[in-house]
Amino acid sequence: MKAVFVEDAEQVEVRDIDTPEIKADEVLIKVAVAGICGSDIHTYKGLHPFRKPPVVIGHEVAGEVVSIGSDVTHVKVGDRVTVEPQLGTGESEGEMTGHINYSDERLAPGMDTWLGTMADYFVSPESLIIPLPDSVSYDRGVLTEPLAVGVHAAQKAGIHPDDRVAVIGAGPIGLLTLAAVRAKGAENTIVTDVLDYSLEKAADLGAKETYNIKDDQYWISHVKETMGGSFDKVLITAGVPGIINDSLKLLKKGGRAVTVAMFHGQQQLDVEQLQQQEKELVGCMTYNRPDTEEALHIIEAQTIPVENVISHRLEVQEAALGFRMVDKKEDESVKVLVTFNEEEE
Repeated sequence: MKAVFVEDAEQVEVRDIDTPEIKADEVLIKVAVAGICGSDIHTYKGLHPFRKPPVVIGHEVAGEVVSIGSDVTHVKVGDRVTVEPQLGTGESEGEMTGHINYSDERLAPGMDTWLGTMADYFVSPESLIIPLPDSVSYDRGVLTEPLAVGVHAAQKAGIHPDDRVAVIGAGPIGLLTLAAVRAKGAENTIVTDVLDYSLEKAADLGAKETYNIKDDQYWISHVKETMGGSFDKVLITAGVPGIINDSLKLLKKGGRAVTVAMFHGQQQLDVEQLQQQEKELVGCMTYNRPDTEEALHIIEAQTIPVENVISHRLEVQEAALGFRMVDKKEDESVKVLVTFNEEEE
């Protein structure tokens, strides 16, 4: 089968490898489409904390089940599915409380011997399989996993319909976080970024306002003026230097900021502002099954056009181009999908 490898920093190759065998509790999925995620770009850049080249990349997937293990009882050949791509391993507080994202030893595609989703075929434990309704296409179904990140972030923020909400960063995760916030009923929303075309996507997804902060040293006050005051909630979906303190400045007293982006290195923290104004800074890591199920419900309902985040569909042979496009923001790329097996669909 063909598989997309991140061989080294900024080096992507498509290689032929053996189709993996399945264990008794696993299923084999013929991949229709896989998405390039921001964390995949961290791997591509050699910056990911635990997913290191060389590796078959990818963790977003949608496709058809073509084989099942002997112990599989709830999934059958021919099912259209996506996957919640994380496992908690070992004894840990996270597993005991039902929060897999708290697990001391978390396993995901591209780690250990678990190959990533960007290949003709992908192996998943039955427990992680999410059936796709007939009304949900593979292109929309593959968005379930990244949208679950946004759903979890909205849950951690405690979004209410009357909240004034800022989403800082309009990459794919920022846009899907906006979709989750909108699904919670919040209408008074603004999205910031440095790229106009990404902000246009935010408007498509229902942002009340958008603001390009590029070259604007006073953007914090301008954003507040645009929205008529400070914010109840801020979702931080861009991991750039200084963004934590900037986000705290956007908050009203007693407001809450949630870190959604993947950060590298240290960030400065204005503890005085945090303490004296009783603002909250909350961490956010992936998702759990209820978040994934809610994400698929949002996609199925079609009240928010989440598919608008998709900017490009590339064939597997063009995977290296896709990674470069996402990394360099070429050709107004936002969410780039890599397709497989299309002639067989």
